[in-house]
Amino acid sequence: MASAREMRLRIRSVGNIAQVTRALEAVSASKVRRAEAAVAASRDYARRVSSVLGRIGTYSQGSTHPLLVPRDKVENIGLLLISSDRGLAGPYNMNVTRAALEFAQGKSQPLRWVTVGQKGRDLAYVRGANIASDFSSFGSSPSFSDVTPIARVLIDDYLDSVVDEVYVAYTDYVNTLRQETRVVRIMPMTTGNFEDVENDTVSSEHVSQVGYTYEPEPEELLEAILPRFNQVQVYQSILESLASEHSARMVAMRNATDNANELSGALRLAYNKARQLSITSDLLDIVGGAEALQQVG
Repeated sequence: MASAREMRLRIRSVGNIAQVTRALEAVSASKVRRAEAAVAASRDYARRVSSVLGRIGTYSQGSTHPLLVPRDKVENIGLLLISSDRGLAGPYNMNVTRAALEFAQGKSQPLRWVTVGQKGRDLAYVRGANIASDFSSFGSSPSFSDVTPIARVLIDDYLDSVVDEVYVAYTDYVNTLRQETRVVRIMPMTTGNFEDVENDTVSSEHVSQVGYTYEPEPEELLEAILPRFNQVQVYQSILESLASEHSARMVAMRNATDNANELSGALRLAYNKARQLSITSDLLDIVGGAEALQQVG
């Protein structure tokens, strides 16, 4: 059994750990609130862009834009993996990396990986992933211009036929306690899958009667908007992942703090029992010594 001094040191050590995890929880909680606001704002923007594309797509059926036309044969696949640069986020990094690796195992074609975040990159590299590009150290609030180079790499690889499909593996933020890992295709796109936010409040019959005049022509608009929409998709995925990361870290640090407090309580109980046992033993020695002196006298 550990001595009373060793137990005091352990109690102090566990208390220090609890202070650190409590501070990390508070930092993550503040970052979660900012990340939630960014996600909510970007979601609305992404839906609006998707609505515009859906409307243009109805006027440009049969478009031959390379970002819309599926390849006859898929020989290579591009995969964007979004994780974090830091740990202490529970199973966040492992879950999204596992989803990406399972997706890779389910494909017969070779994959060309583009990674965001050191944790996912290291995990994928250990499993033999072919990492072509790596982007890290974005901070807690990346701007749209920070993310543009990532989307540019993916678009260039697709347009240059380096890859024939592009997917993104990220963590979708649902709420503080729930995040879902997803692997979705972003290239090639199909106009039939674009959302139309107006249809949420206006009947389809009324929408079908509305006519639109585009300048320039729909094909020219698609040429300008489609790459932008790809950039928005990548940016949205990164914001969703950041919110999920901060939320997962906040929950993990809260659990760590609770576990540290529970362990500290158990150690204090054991310390008190050991201290009580030591005092009782000392009292017995004193009583025994006093009786021995009386017998001698």
